[in-house]
Amino acid sequence: MSGESRQKAYHTESIAVTFEAGRCLHAAECVRGLPEVFDPEKRPWIRPDQASAGDLAEVVRRCPSGALKYAFEDGRREDPDRPTTITRGPTGQLTVRGELRVDTEQGPSEETRAVLCGCAQSRSLPYCDHAGPCGR
Repeated sequence: MSGESRQKAYHTESIAVTFEAGRCLHAAECVRGLPEVFDPEKRPWIRPDQASAGDLAEVVRRCPSGALKYAFEDGRREDPDRPTTITRGPTGQLTVRGELRVDTEQGPSEETRAVLCGCAQSRSLPYCDHAGPCGR
């Protein structure tokens, strides 16, 4: 998986939601927040037309890993949290929210949310993928 970035986009007239499976840590904030939109038992599993753009953006912002992102069709994007916060979990992974520039194998990535590996055993460095002890 290292070096790969597979995003899938789901669109309505007013918002696009993207999902990057390799970054998903299954926190299930999306499923709990809008089960009518995010249903892993259905295909497609994201149906953005089942909620308002505002409600959808609010729930996507709950995704700690940044696997889910959104952009309004008028060009507006998620505003980063200020100040930037970094929280170390009990196993060492770092949950970061704010205005971020993350160095990846593909080059710098502008982010607003990420879960970073604290043990260097992830196959998706610098992101945590639960492969090592910090993600367990």
